Amino acid sequence: MVVIIGATGFIGMYTTEAFLKKGEDVVATGRNKLLGKKLEEMGAKFVELDITQKEDFSKLPTENVSGVILLAGLLPANAKADLEANENAADYFKINVIGAINVLEYCRKNKIKKVIGNCSYSDVSGAWGKGYSITEDEPRNFKFKGDHAVYVISKNACNDVMEYYNQQHGMQCAWFRFPPVYGVGPHGTIYVNGKAYKSGIATFIDNAKEGKNIELWGNPHIKRDIIYVKDVADAYVLALSSNKTYGLYNMTSGTQLDLEDQAKAVIEVFGNKEHKSHIVYKPEKENNTPSFLYSMEKAKKDFGFIPKYTDYMEMMKDYKKELESGRWEVLVDSGNKVAK
Repeated sequence: MVVIIGATGFIGMYTTEAFLKKGEDVVATGRNKLLGKKLEEMGAKFVELDITQKEDFSKLPTENVSGVILLAGLLPANAKADLEANENAADYFKINVIGAINVLEYCRKNKIKKVIGNCSYSDVSGAWGKGYSITEDEPRNFKFKGDHAVYVISKNACNDVMEYYNQQHGMQCAWFRFPPVYGVGPHGTIYVNGKAYKSGIATFIDNAKEGKNIELWGNPHIKRDIIYVKDVADAYVLALSSNKTYGLYNMTSGTQLDLEDQAKAVIEVFGNKEHKSHIVYKPEKENNTPSFLYSMEKAKKDFGFIPKYTDYMEMMKDYKKELESGRWEVLVDSGNKVAK
């Protein structure tokens, strides 16, 4: 049996599906009852749970649990707080650190050794654009300013506590370092410094569907590493089944996506047949998108992870197929309701 904490989130829904496809019994937790119903329809057992509340963990199984996937957390993209008016640092620590400790204590008390969480890819942002593939050995180097700063600090603290439980209590905790994760989910709208914006991929797709031009600001050949949500879900399944899984893992495609190629693929896959979109270059406009690439050797070596979706065109074709299937409609709608 696998317990997925935060299963009502974007990655959680796909990860639950991946474990169910492998024939695993899944206990899926979250706070969204509507998405909980969807998880039950998929075949999981849903438990309403808030990781900041210790008493909620009494609802979870205490025997025959092979491992826990920890996906619950507070992210800047979901945080409405305006940092100029309302500092929300305490919220990040309450959820991402104290909440995680509650998860670890549930596991320790019930002799569940394997816990796999996640961390921010921005913890090594100082190495971005340096022209080399970033490994797990890269020293932490990040900005202590902006809406991602306290998030990174809280996730670093969370991961350090997980390593403490590894060494102090003989556990086998690990955590994945994600870049942007693409896939059908509730992220048409994201928050940046507390203000709601349409995400870049959502803007590209909507413009392509409507036959509107797609603007590329700044350097159109900025390259960055991304990953498709189905690859992430498969990675959790592989990692939990391996006895070598331990500590930090980069979890990316291991390839760089060119911004211009991204726009071309979206136009090709989602484009309006009658009014095809064109790319409009705006080099005079600032584009703060960073360039980075992460090494995938450790995940490949320890649990045989090889991403399937490294070609962006194929990724977008599957994205469209998933979108048009309608099976994630309730997940997409959950994001729209949060943004209102």
